[in-house]
Amino acid sequence: MAVPSFVDKVTLHVAGGSGGDGVASVHREKFKPLGGPDGGNGGNGGSVILVVGADVTTLIDFHHEPHRRGTNGAPGAGNNRSGSNGDDLVLRVPEGTVVKDQTGEVLADMTGPGTELVIAQGGRGGLGNSALASSKRKAPGFALKGEPGDELTITLELKVVADIGLIGFPSAGKSSLIAAVSRARPKIADYPFTTLAPNLGVVTAGSTTFTVADVPGLIEGASEGRGLGHDFLRHVERCAALVHVIDCATVDPGRDPLTDLDVIEAELKAYSDATGSDLLDRPRLVALNKTDVPDAKEIAGFVRDELEARGLDVFDVSAASHAGLRELSFAMAEIVASRRAAAPVVEVTRIVLRPKAEAGVGREFTITQINDQWVVRGEKPKRWVRQTDFANDEAVGFLADRLNRLGVEDELLKLGASPGDDVVIGDEDNAVVFDFDPQIPAGAEVLGRRGEDLRIDQSDRRTNVQRREELAARRAWEAEKREARTDSREPDWSFPEDEDDLESGDVPGMLDGGEGEDVR
Repeated sequence: MAVPSFVDKVTLHVAGGSGGDGVASVHREKFKPLGGPDGGNGGNGGSVILVVGADVTTLIDFHHEPHRRGTNGAPGAGNNRSGSNGDDLVLRVPEGTVVKDQTGEVLADMTGPGTELVIAQGGRGGLGNSALASSKRKAPGFALKGEPGDELTITLELKVVADIGLIGFPSAGKSSLIAAVSRARPKIADYPFTTLAPNLGVVTAGSTTFTVADVPGLIEGASEGRGLGHDFLRHVERCAALVHVIDCATVDPGRDPLTDLDVIEAELKAYSDATGSDLLDRPRLVALNKTDVPDAKEIAGFVRDELEARGLDVFDVSAASHAGLRELSFAMAEIVASRRAAAPVVEVTRIVLRPKAEAGVGREFTITQINDQWVVRGEKPKRWVRQTDFANDEAVGFLADRLNRLGVEDELLKLGASPGDDVVIGDEDNAVVFDFDPQIPAGAEVLGRRGEDLRIDQSDRRTNVQRREELAARRAWEAEKREARTDSREPDWSFPEDEDDLESGDVPGMLDGGEGEDVR
């Protein structure tokens, strides 16, 4: 199987790296029993970025490797250590690359060296429990998961950026002409469709330097896909001017310079009508080629008046003898210079694709009832669901708190949702279904009321006041036992089992026996 050397259209699957997960951690250090949360955040995933490279001329690299993905972010760690961000994947494309989505909508037109397009944004890293701590939730026992990166399929179409486009029938001498006026060395042979890919040449005329594109030959019906079809007609859309290269030495029946010109013009019109381009508004020059052949020179003299009557500038040229090429080069340079002077300055831009707003402009979510299910759509709810660790009850409670603050619960009640109804949040392929019950507190049971963390108050450590009270009770209990021994009564040395015994003074402790005796 032949390996293509020039590719001007590819389908590319791109995905941003996923963000790293946050971590739930508690600071542990000697003499700091309540160190608090110290879980770090996860790193952001790497993005996929398209950049116009001045030295890139084809999309061949993406033809061989159509799947590209950014690097994932690293997860966080304890001691407030955040994970490292994923590396961005930079893909260099030729100038003039048009980026389209699966529906054919144009996302960006990559023109100007250095222009960047963030085509797939990396996912954001999840927050650790240190970042989730607040005055009311002082020690979160959960962290947020990292978000997945954007994932989409795009089409890259290359439209050669040239100042002048050479168009004409196959074997009209376009490749020979570009080889004569520049240092380009395209393949040249005596059979049709020798040129299978556009060739670019750099021409200098006076103080003007410009590029010339040799487009593969066009035939009647090219706009409908015949021959090489409109796959290469798009390469002349950006040209400042078009040069009709007409073969005056052709011996094919039914062909002559005027007929060839009319056929090519008709194809340009049909292509412009189909694509909405403005090819018909471009300046045109006519190069009557191969005039070094005697019969061809005579034919060129016959048709010159007719072509000039149409308002076209006509040049008799010969790619073989280089006759007339200087005049043609300066005429092309004049058109290019005037267009450059009128064109605005192109600045290097950085384009970032953002998700389109969902239904309900100005609202953060919408709720619709589909097949007895309440479907919640919105960027925030979808992101929050992706960040939630559903194996952690506290994380689920935190999600419920966020949705309630956003107004989802109130909106469901307003729309008539009943307890037990299914509520669906998230993408269709990875949706999460909840049972709607507004009476149950949103937070996990250990949290008590929303926004509170009762674990901080559930401590077994005694306060100083409690220690003093217990010491006083212990001394009173010891005094009572010593008094019992003095009265020759047998004291009860049993250990008090409950708080009532402690309050009554029955508290065990260190006792002093008789002289020289330590009863403990």
